[in-house]
Amino acid sequence: MSDPAWTTLISVERLHAALDDEALRLLDARAVLADPAAGAAAWAVSHLPGAAHADLDRDLSDPSRLGQGRHPLPDAAAFVRRVGEWGIGPAHPVAVYDAGDGSMAAARAWWLLKLLGHARVAVLDGGLAAWRAAGLAETADPAVPAPLPRYPAVGFEGSRIADAAEVLSRLGQAPGWLLDARGGERFRGEVEPIDPVAGHVPGALNRPFALNLRDGRFRPAAELRAELEPLLHGRAPSETLLMCGSGVTACHLLLAMEHAGLAGARVYAGSWSGWIADPSRPVATGPA
Repeated sequence: MSDPAWTTLISVERLHAALDDEALRLLDARAVLADPAAGAAAWAVSHLPGAAHADLDRDLSDPSRLGQGRHPLPDAAAFVRRVGEWGIGPAHPVAVYDAGDGSMAAARAWWLLKLLGHARVAVLDGGLAAWRAAGLAETADPAVPAPLPRYPAVGFEGSRIADAAEVLSRLGQAPGWLLDARGGERFRGEVEPIDPVAGHVPGALNRPFALNLRDGRFRPAAELRAELEPLLHGRAPSETLLMCGSGVTACHLLLAMEHAGLAGARVYAGSWSGWIADPSRPVATGPA
């Protein structure tokens, strides 16, 4: 399991072939933004054999961190403990999946494990929908791997996370330094169904995360690269920040870039909901 398939995406076929590997760890990250209890409830009914549930609000975020957006990063020490409780150690290959509605929460879990330095973690391409379409087994058995004392990480790799101060300091730079993964109508400020202020960070370019997909799965790497690379305007991916509404679909865009061979971009964790928490920060509307 040391091949590249365990660093970005994993197909249903490859994951199914690996199920008998005792080292494999599975995380079910299904989530419904409008119903925070729905993911755990769905996991309790049926999930992939041996999969633990990773809750978007309790495990992959820390809503108590005010002013950091709707899905603030979890406390690093708390996340490290949770990873150990899932039975995940540094040597374990991990596959994360969600319902197959864009792999949004799964991509968030993938990113957080990457921030701990976990090398072999991949998102199930197509999620549970693709697994079910293949007619593969699920279970209601809650059994998961035995917990480990602690995942041996001191915390998140801060150099891979951007904050509002950095975004503010880069306003006015030439295009390509900031990509926003929200839908176009929200980016332009035409509608805003979730956050109290509509619009986008001045200077951002819009790349809706849904464009990364075709029939629920990620599009081929070459296709994605041909569309994503021009948005960088000649910058190295490491010079580009990614954002969305709350720091979840930005991870989806990061996954698409990594899949496309454009590795190194960083996520602005607070994203739009964190940006507008300070009314003094500038807001733009209309197209980029």
